[in-house]
Amino acid sequence: MTRTLRIAVRKFGPFETAIAKQFADFVAATGTDAVIEAVAMDLNPLHQAAIGDRGLATGDWDVAFMATDWLAEAHADGLLEDLSPHLARAPIADFPDAWSPSLTTMQRFAGGFWGMPYHDGPECLVYRRDLLDAAGIAVPTTWDEFHAAARALHRPEQEQYGTVLALFPDGHNSFYDFCIHIWSRGGEPFDAAGRPAFTSPQAHAALDFLRTLAADTGAIAPGARALDSVKSGLLFAEGKVALMANWFGFAAYADTAADSQVKGLVDVAPLPAGPGGRSVSLNVFWVLTIGAGSRNKQLAWDFLRHCATAPMDKLTTTEGAIGVRKSTWADAEVNALVPYYHRLDWLHEHAREMPLTPKLADISHIVDAMLTAAVTTDTPTAELLAAAQAEAEAAL
Repeated sequence: MTRTLRIAVRKFGPFETAIAKQFADFVAATGTDAVIEAVAMDLNPLHQAAIGDRGLATGDWDVAFMATDWLAEAHADGLLEDLSPHLARAPIADFPDAWSPSLTTMQRFAGGFWGMPYHDGPECLVYRRDLLDAAGIAVPTTWDEFHAAARALHRPEQEQYGTVLALFPDGHNSFYDFCIHIWSRGGEPFDAAGRPAFTSPQAHAALDFLRTLAADTGAIAPGARALDSVKSGLLFAEGKVALMANWFGFAAYADTAADSQVKGLVDVAPLPAGPGGRSVSLNVFWVLTIGAGSRNKQLAWDFLRHCATAPMDKLTTTEGAIGVRKSTWADAEVNALVPYYHRLDWLHEHAREMPLTPKLADISHIVDAMLTAAVTTDTPTAELLAAAQAEAEAAL
């Protein structure tokens, strides 16, 4: 009897095409009598379907794409299958040595291993090399230089915007931007115990910078509050953004997508630093998880093993997402398409991670609300930070 594997997918074209091709290859290679039902969802609906509605526990989903930030919450609710016994029963020959340690440790906690790495790409500076060169602008190394470059390259009459912010309140980019700006100014958004620390001078400077940039119509693409990370990345690929702080994957997408307007014109660099700080990246990545309530766990694991092979990881990349194996990062064909691919090793060495807490998604939405208030009201920065701090502490 043909079995159906239901997969909850993060809505992003390369994810959707890659997972379909990988399953077709899995069936062809193994002769397995199975099909997939892959449902693509934006971030909030995906979180709701897999975690909020307990779809991974009820058997609604056999496999789900999951951001590493969500793993502690999903584990605390008993939604995830521990992959350790599956690794012991049917191991992956070169695991974990063929992966960077930063991609195999975040999901290893509470005595288990909760997700196979699938899509990577820390945050970095993504920019149009041609535009900076033509204007004689050096690659920005500070946030003030970044803002100045965005203003200098802003041409709204030509639908060319200096930069873009993804302020859609989905617990993703605006939260990460806030944390990166604190780190890059020498501060810490969370203390050693993982509790929020949103009222420091560095946090004040971070929020001030973001709300100033968001309000600068001479530097930024319009409609930031309606843009999520994917839409901002697609705007860059359309040739409408000169430079942005965003995920490495959107640089690679802009250099590989069939309809990209900027192929061969893209480059990446470390994120700028703030006063008193240094360049910092952020390591949040996508894993494939198996639902605790799945009735197809062995099939699901066999498919995850197949996705983890070198050819399938490279396929993830050639479809426009970011593979997670070292072999893909060093692949000559991949680096011919995307000349900066090998820099993923460097980015990982300078990347920070979020604390392991089941309440991280709640905290991210609190920060989202704070950013929304920052760009839509005149409420003083200190007041916004204090309110977010109090609300985050209450959530814990």
